[in-house]
Amino acid sequence: MIGTMFRTDDVPVEDRFDYWRELIHRAIAPSDISSEYAADFWAEQRLMELGPVMVWPTSCLTARFVRNDRLIRQCDPEMYHLSLVLGGGLGLDHVGRTDFYGPHDLWLTDTSRPYEVHPPSDGNRNMVTGVGVDFPKALLPLSPDRIRPLLGRRLSGREGTGALLTGFLAGLDRQSEFLQPSDAPRLGVVLVDLLAAWFAQVLEAEAALPPETRHRAMIARIRAFVRANLHDPELTPPVIAAAHHISVSYLHRLFQEDAQGETVAAWIRAQRLEGARRDLANPALRGTPIRAIAARWGLLRASDFTRAFRTAYGLSPMEYRVREWSGWEGSGQKGSEWEQHRS
Repeated sequence: MIGTMFRTDDVPVEDRFDYWRELIHRAIAPSDISSEYAADFWAEQRLMELGPVMVWPTSCLTARFVRNDRLIRQCDPEMYHLSLVLGGGLGLDHVGRTDFYGPHDLWLTDTSRPYEVHPPSDGNRNMVTGVGVDFPKALLPLSPDRIRPLLGRRLSGREGTGALLTGFLAGLDRQSEFLQPSDAPRLGVVLVDLLAAWFAQVLEAEAALPPETRHRAMIARIRAFVRANLHDPELTPPVIAAAHHISVSYLHRLFQEDAQGETVAAWIRAQRLEGARRDLANPALRGTPIRAIAARWGLLRASDFTRAFRTAYGLSPMEYRVREWSGWEGSGQKGSEWEQHRS
């Protein structure tokens, strides 16, 4: 597991807002934080340190954040802050721009410049869900002058590299229980590369990125494309290469360099088998035949699926499903389960 989880339900009511505010100050540059719900505050938040990058998925009642000239003079960590809104909405005033941000919108702020984040003015008891990212300016291969036009702008996480970034940030929270501390620095590098590639794309300045950043961002885009199309049995290296306007030989070279020699086909097969394994263990899919689960992951030949699954996990799909459902070891039980679900 990476990161630490905070829930206000674990803190006495009278201490909840102050405790959460101090936690926020660990993640972002100092700001004045207030909330009309301070007396009965609610929040759930995870702090994940990915090397020098801080990622903090959060759900909370809305609050106001004000970073003014006084606070900047007191402390400026020279950071950028990215906010992704997943639910609810917030307003932002920064570098002369004022806007309201809803689900799948993102904004970028600079700790060296004043800003104010404020809740909606509708008088309702509003919740907001999102992900914050704080990272040193020096990590970006783009100069502050190039980045400046992005500050305070409404940026979309609905398409292209923005959608890939949104999926990556949301996935970090979902997978945090399964990730190891040793994964954190590598994930931080991938995240900064995605940010740099996305900013350069929005600014039409991709030529300014160093080759290694473009390389890693391309790999991230390819892997996201593959994960989204694992159901397609026609997903092959030529199809993947064509979708990304690169040659098949270059695609293979990217994977060999990134995955220590693992081939594209082997990685696709591993992702499909892992998806099928999760579905076989899912109680909600008890009534789904094994062959249908294999097919939904692009594995159409039953014999090939069974052989590959046994090689990967040491059990046949039938045996694995029975073990996960019941823990029974008797062959009769396994057989009865198989008879129920193979037809």
